[in-house]
Amino acid sequence: MTQKRIDSHSTEFGLWIRDQKEIDSSLGYLATNIDFMWTNYKTGLWMLIEEKRYNSSPKFWQKKMFEVIDAVCKFDKNYCGFHFIVFEKTSPDDGKIFIDNKEISKEYLIQFLQKIRMDK
Repeated sequence: MTQKRIDSHSTEFGLWIRDQKEIDSSLGYLATNIDFMWTNYKTGLWMLIEEKRYNSSPKFWQKKMFEVIDAVCKFDKNYCGFHFIVFEKTSPDDGKIFIDNKEISKEYLIQFLQKIRMDK
């Protein structure tokens, strides 16, 4: 059964789609969003970022969907990967930060986001 949102982070369409029996997850339909397409318009380099808060991690099915997107995107020479940024609490300012399961500092996060300006 399609889960209802447990927070208010959705659009009217996002709420509506969860209420439609004809496209329920029990019938195989799944949806996810990508939090950020991060790019440098001067270099053309770009990456995809999924943000998680409170040390949460993507669900199994969400990871599988992201793997499909990542595999297709790898054909673009300007693609710099699909990355998970996880905050211990809500942001870089209130706890630990992890990129792809590696703990980092706020300074490194800035450098990581700047990496798309440099050679890969």
